[in-house]
Amino acid sequence: MQVIDTSVTLDKQQLRDVTLDDPDLMQEILAALVDDTSQQVQLLEDAIRARDAERCMRLAHYSKGACANVGAISAAALLKHIETRASARQFQECTEALVALAQQINLLRQEATTLAP
Repeated sequence: MQVIDTSVTLDKQQLRDVTLDDPDLMQEILAALVDDTSQQVQLLEDAIRARDAERCMRLAHYSKGACANVGAISAAALLKHIETRASARQFQECTEALVALAQQINLLRQEATTLAP
């Protein structure tokens, strides 16, 4: 598996920029991202198990954009990796990245609690 830098879970400055530095909005957006991405993980797992490369790429692409927009750097990188590996039908690598993605979502969930006003 290709090494992916997961050292930056959340670019808080990007999240501040997107929310105009509104702490309530920051927490709300991050919580929504965590909820949505958590749901996508299950769908991605199903697509990987079914070896459905097209569906896997579509789901990863959708979530990658959402994560990148709010500064969830590591999650976006992992989703890009899943998207790329799915296109090459490398489902074992997709599965490994999905495990790392679930860990990143948990870290994002923890970050959301530190943003509480």
